[in-house]
Amino acid sequence: MVSMVGNVLTVVTITTSPLLKCPMYYFLAHLSFIDACYSCVNTPKLIVDSLYEKKTRLFNECMTQIFGEHFFGGADVILLTVMAYDCYAAISKPLYYDESAAMWSAGGSGVGGRLSSWIHSDPLHIQIALFVPKVIDHFMCDLNPLLDLACTDTHNLGLFVAANSGFLCLLNFLLLLGSYVVILNSLRTQSLEARQKALSAYVSHITTIILFFVPCIFVYMRPAATLPIDKAVTVFYTMITPMLNPLIYTLRNDQMKNAIRKLCSRKLISGEI
Repeated sequence: MVSMVGNVLTVVTITTSPLLKCPMYYFLAHLSFIDACYSCVNTPKLIVDSLYEKKTRLFNECMTQIFGEHFFGGADVILLTVMAYDCYAAISKPLYYDESAAMWSAGGSGVGGRLSSWIHSDPLHIQIALFVPKVIDHFMCDLNPLLDLACTDTHNLGLFVAANSGFLCLLNFLLLLGSYVVILNSLRTQSLEARQKALSAYVSHITTIILFFVPCIFVYMRPAATLPIDKAVTVFYTMITPMLNPLIYTLRNDQMKNAIRKLCSRKLISGEI
């Protein structure tokens, strides 16, 4: 509920205010939309399964869930990286900053997510279409748990998953950390108050990035195998990060808080009329 309300409120606030013209808020609206959709991939089924002792799932339902995970997860990874570059370009190279190019980048995140989900779900469907019924030691369908059920040799497919998902997460994580190091280094010439304000904001952003990328790297940047701790680790990037993003990017931003107040005021006035 916190994730859906926070993300939907962020999307509505930005799209109904002049903030949409600013690339940073344009990206934030896309991020909130993706997070809202990402929260709907696994959490509703988890809630329903918690009400029943026997938890079953059809194969096609599993494949659909994997597609959704990697579609919205891949888009999230790419968009977070684009947002970091946008911030770096706006601060470090303002003379070369191109707002239209920045906004086109948001659309590229969806294309990247679609490509990532297709790369994973299509070969996986071919490889394990004939597995015998077994129990998945997980609360969701994912690549490694399904590979454990395969009747055929999936060693190469497991390496492919590690090389694709794991490497993508690791590369983007390093790019994000590098961009924030450059940004924070460029703030040395600013006033003490400006540095403290920026440091407060970026520490929150870096915390969110660590909560999202480090668990992803742990799960995917290793040979295909399911560990008991995977269930707890997966919670961070599938549930906690989509819930924290609107809190971190919105409640710590004065412009967003003012826009939310104005939106609520308009709704109250409309209701009275």
